[in-house]
Amino acid sequence: MVESNHPFAQCAVSDFTVDNKTYKMFNMSALNDPRYEKLPFAIRVLLESAVRNCDNFNIKPADVETILNWKTTSEQSVEIPFKPARVLLQDFTGVPAVVDLAAMRTAMKELGGDPQKINPLCQADLVIDHSI
Repeated sequence: MVESNHPFAQCAVSDFTVDNKTYKMFNMSALNDPRYEKLPFAIRVLLESAVRNCDNFNIKPADVETILNWKTTSEQSVEIPFKPARVLLQDFTGVPAVVDLAAMRTAMKELGGDPQKINPLCQADLVIDHSI
């Protein structure tokens, strides 16, 4: 279950398990904010991600407020946090990313550090499709 000190604990729904993996679900209507219903679907997805990942460090309650104020902030130059669950890369964009990670791991090893510390912050899947 979500810790009681989570800024949006009121939105948390009990954990559920599928195939031995536990997931946390957040009910956005529990925000009880009329602005939520007026948000476009894509902005709702960003909002849910921000609420779920709100840690008062990388993602703050003020960031959630910025997203809820989308009607106003969409016309301004504001940053919002985005923490995707997964990144899907095609071969022509993914191969350079994998090469960069390999080069950073090599440099870390040469500098005496732990190359295992060089990892993406979220799951990344590389799809190579060379159809004939």
